[in-house]
Amino acid sequence: MAADIKLRGKIKDGVAEIKSLMPHPMETGTRREESGDVVPAHYIEEVVCQHNGENVLRAEWGPSISKNPYFAFSVRNVSPGDIISVRWTDNLGESGSGELVLK
Repeated sequence: MAADIKLRGKIKDGVAEIKSLMPHPMETGTRREESGDVVPAHYIEEVVCQHNGENVLRAEWGPSISKNPYFAFSVRNVSPGDIISVRWTDNLGESGSGELVLK
């Protein structure tokens, strides 16, 4: 099981600035161990962000994204108490998620 996504957010003038940190190894499948064995590919393929259960952003990623990716985005028309959720799915079928209640 993957670690949870860390989320932070601030509302200013009805717009929430969301910052997320996604713990993930993000292996490309091209790196070799000292023994010469190839490290298998293991990377996030899809990220979905929701505001009160409705999709506001969907991103398709690949192996070129760095380890433990930082991802920031904005959501308009928000109020205190709204829920922002972020989830990812990787090429091995694993997933991670995080949720934030805006203040």
